[in-house]
Amino acid sequence: MRDLMRRYWRTLKRPSVHYSLGFLTIGGFIGGVIFWGAFNTALEATNTEQFCTGCHEMRDNVYVELQPTIHFTNRSGVRAKCSDCHVPHDWTDKMARKMQASKEVWGKVFGTINTREKFLDKRLELAQREWARLRANDSLECRNCHNYDSMDFTRQSQRASYAHSTALDTGAKTCIDCHKGIAHRLPNMAGIQ
Repeated sequence: MRDLMRRYWRTLKRPSVHYSLGFLTIGGFIGGVIFWGAFNTALEATNTEQFCTGCHEMRDNVYVELQPTIHFTNRSGVRAKCSDCHVPHDWTDKMARKMQASKEVWGKVFGTINTREKFLDKRLELAQREWARLRANDSLECRNCHNYDSMDFTRQSQRASYAHSTALDTGAKTCIDCHKGIAHRLPNMAGIQ
């Protein structure tokens, strides 16, 4: 038994010509699976409402504003969480958004909006950046839940029906062009068209 253990130890101690490629391949595969699983677990953890409202800047400002809206409480019980509106569902779009969000982490670390006053001072800039992002991706996050082809124009107001059937259909406008402030209060828009 002791000789067998010594032989195994010698095999493990020095690389073998026959086994090294196999061990590297299997080890690399197992390591890749573990890395990918950990990466996706961490990525999904950053999409939870608990994570988003973990800092007081979000919890005490925009999350409070979301709560009385139809996207938070409604008769159907369907509730949008932060990532539903701010993070695309497709993996490549999600990765691009996560990279953009690093600027928000930078702001958190350096206290750019760590008080209510600072938040309100930067609110218009933050909102305009988010509106521009949604406009650029054709309100992709809105369309994850709201499907244009499934809209029943007969159940909409005349104004909404006209806007949806013309502006959205032609691509002249996207959801965010008309629905700013749908889940959060609008910033002070004085002097802005």
